[in-house]
Amino acid sequence: QVQFVESGGGLVQFGGSLRLSCTASGFPFSIASMSWYRQAPGKARELVARINARGEDRNYADSVKGRFTISRDNAKNTVYLQMNSLKLDDTAVYYCNQGWTTPTDSWGRGTQVTVSA
Repeated sequence: QVQFVESGGGLVQFGGSLRLSCTASGFPFSIASMSWYRQAPGKARELVARINARGEDRNYADSVKGRFTISRDNAKNTVYLQMNSLKLDDTAVYYCNQGWTTPTDSWGRGTQVTVSA
């Protein structure tokens, strides 16, 4: 059973930083691309960042480029999202999932990130 457990969210002031973690299970993590998504209230879920299996290739949404960094630890089945210079528009529930272009149908509970002025 594919599972994702996200953590690390919270309330942070504008310009602050957070580091999100996602531990995955139920599939061979070390050969899977991984992605972070987010969903803000009233908006569709959007892809934020993705990383290939060996961590050599990374992509970012234009809105977070230069501020967010995705990384992974295959020994821990964990993918991270370092978020710096946070903006009000970064407020959302953040999710991770397997895959480069198409996520699985399994979604975790996500972790809430709230940026305050």
